[in-house]
Amino acid sequence: MRPEHSDLYSDHNWKPNPALAMPLYRQIADYIRQKITTGEWSAGYRLPSQRTMAASMDVNRSTVVTALDHLTAAGMIEGRHGGGTYVCGSGWHSMAHTSMPNWSEAAQEGWYYPNLPEIQQINQTEFQPDIIRLGTGELAPELLPHKAFNEILRTLSNRPHTLNYIEPQGSLELREALSAHLQTTGIPASPDSILIVSGSLQALHLISVGLLPRGSSVLLEKPSYLYSIHAFQSAGLKLSGIPMDEEGVHIGHLERAIQTAKKMNGDGHNESFPMLYTIPSFHNPTGNAMSSRRREELMTLARSSGISILEDGAYQELWLDHPPPPSLKSLDQEGRVLHLGTLSKAVSPGLRLGWLVGPVPVIRRLADIKMQTDYGTSSLAQEAATLWFADGHHASHMEWLRPELQRRRDFMLDLLQHYLHDIARWTTPEGGFYIWLQFTIEPLSIRRLFHACLEEKVLIHPGYLYDRLDASHIRLSYAYASQDEMERGLICLAQAVRRLTTASLL
Repeated sequence: MRPEHSDLYSDHNWKPNPALAMPLYRQIADYIRQKITTGEWSAGYRLPSQRTMAASMDVNRSTVVTALDHLTAAGMIEGRHGGGTYVCGSGWHSMAHTSMPNWSEAAQEGWYYPNLPEIQQINQTEFQPDIIRLGTGELAPELLPHKAFNEILRTLSNRPHTLNYIEPQGSLELREALSAHLQTTGIPASPDSILIVSGSLQALHLISVGLLPRGSSVLLEKPSYLYSIHAFQSAGLKLSGIPMDEEGVHIGHLERAIQTAKKMNGDGHNESFPMLYTIPSFHNPTGNAMSSRRREELMTLARSSGISILEDGAYQELWLDHPPPPSLKSLDQEGRVLHLGTLSKAVSPGLRLGWLVGPVPVIRRLADIKMQTDYGTSSLAQEAATLWFADGHHASHMEWLRPELQRRRDFMLDLLQHYLHDIARWTTPEGGFYIWLQFTIEPLSIRRLFHACLEEKVLIHPGYLYDRLDASHIRLSYAYASQDEMERGLICLAQAVRRLTTASLL
């Protein structure tokens, strides 16, 4: 696991007070001392960089250096070879405490992989109010259905609530409403075949620990959203990327990968392995939609090879020009496809509610594991979601949302043509949130570009988050930033690209 690194300064609201008689460096030293003596910053914890602390506290770097020098002299912190300042694991700690737990070391012993540093940085930076979020995979606040949910909350306030635990698979009312909704999309699913989950990520975690033996293979499109999270790798599963073309996952490469995975997994008697994870409709991060022909070819291959499929339908209702082809689950006649849905993309990420459709034995198995982990998704969230579907809010919201997203997409495409036509190429997504931008100018370091943009308060998503070997793409999103932010952000992006490539040639 990667060593702890706290350059992402978490307590960024605290600042020394210049109006106090106590010098600023003393205030900073006392603040850090309190963090250490209360155990919040434990032995081995790496302090934020001097530059980060100075910027966060609105002081000169020399003021921070003076504060750190006093703490070093007191034996509370130490500099280490290779860089960085750490809370001492000996010296002051050994004198003050006979048995000091080393939480920093313990935090590296867990089996769950940490996020990549850039993802941690993105997760922190997105909540800074002055950041232009060019890659964020969620709707802007003005696109969320506030009025409809206010109406739902008023309705809920006038009726009895379910404040107790709910049955393992989730609210029967909600599952019945989802069953009716899924039927309109071509997916026949009884309430017994639906599991309510706290967002798509929980479903991925449940599948990784409840259905797939350690060491088995998960096949996935390359690039893929799964490369930016560690639910499967942390469960001891192996990811195998399959190239894509303009129609979707490449069938020839997939067929060869299936044979390789079966050999690695053993004799292949268990037909549920390997599993293919796919986002066929408005793929994350490329925005592509798998063609009807490719979907039929994929289902034919699945039947002949014995693989199972996990279909992520997070974006399938977010079509802009025309609906995508029928979902893989709607083509499934053998219970081979698990279908994952969510309200996070089209309705509300904060609601934290999704669903998984599959064979009853699978749903019951995962429901049992879910009860062991959280004892059920919020009953109030499920009541709200039930009314969302049952009272017709979902259909009307989608009719309003699609044209709004289409206007944003077209505006971003016009900006790209104006500012980046000579240094990048892209395709027009027919739905979802994303434009997969490839730079055509060299030499260019995407990692350096990420940090250069961040220094200008512009947040992009590097392509290597979705394919570790990718060195030329970034993921852009037209769902969150305003039109003004899009233009300012893309101007900054274009300038940073040209500046970095020019500097590399000097």
